[in-house]
Amino acid sequence: MRNIKLTIEYDGKEFNGWQKQPDRLNIQGTIEQAIKQVTGEEVDLTASGRTDAGVHAIGQVANFKTNSKIPIEKIPIALNTNLKKSIRIKKAEEVDERFHSRLSCKRKTYRYVINCSGCESAIYRNLETYIPFKLDVEKMNKAAKFLEGEHDFKAFKASGTSSKSSVRTIYSAKVIQKENDRIHIELTGNGFLYNMVRIIAGTLVEVGTGKIAPEDIPNIILSKKRENAGKTLPAKGLFLLNVEYENSDIEAKPFHPEDFSDIEAKPFRPEDFSDIGDRPFCPEDFQ
Repeated sequence: MRNIKLTIEYDGKEFNGWQKQPDRLNIQGTIEQAIKQVTGEEVDLTASGRTDAGVHAIGQVANFKTNSKIPIEKIPIALNTNLKKSIRIKKAEEVDERFHSRLSCKRKTYRYVINCSGCESAIYRNLETYIPFKLDVEKMNKAAKFLEGEHDFKAFKASGTSSKSSVRTIYSAKVIQKENDRIHIELTGNGFLYNMVRIIAGTLVEVGTGKIAPEDIPNIILSKKRENAGKTLPAKGLFLLNVEYENSDIEAKPFHPEDFSDIEAKPFRPEDFSDIGDRPFCPEDFQ
């Protein structure tokens, strides 16, 4: 059975998020239906993470297993022919059978787009959030640097978060001034809590307006209280930009019997395991 990795771009405006839901238009179910039309198989499409209603993606990653013999280079063309224009399969790769879009993920990068031009865009209104005043990008960048590193981000998670731990690592946090009075907030981390990026973006906007000082960020983190952070900005300004993996997790490695020719077969001997006690499975042993 083949394991196929897809890189996906979508406009989240008309979808009720990634996750498959009955009677609601969603991205996972829409792509799965296209795969069925192309391969004749019902598959389980697994994403690197679930994006919420209205959130967009430039580089979402998902994988599925198939017995289809369709050449890998033909898969994007075949799927795009059967998809809405608001979803595009940018790339398909055949990967190692152990590859899992979510569990193999090492880093994700999100971008939040803000329009501070003084006039909301008619064309890009669903792809950015309009803030009707100027923001101090220098102060926002200073505040963003306090977010880098491993922290308990409980103050930046929305209610309804299912994650047992709110500890995450942010490798990079930056605020970029773009042309036409656009501002990009970009965060790269090993994982993000429910609404975490949108709450961080809202907090940095309040830094940009002077409501929160950059030096307040460490105390907000330490407080672990949601009310101390900024507002949750709308979903429409958020993009999943990129998902990163180790090459060893992705590459399909063919089986070669000769690779094991120098391994001597040894008979099973109970005494070799006499020092192993009978104890229950403990997940922490593998952390």
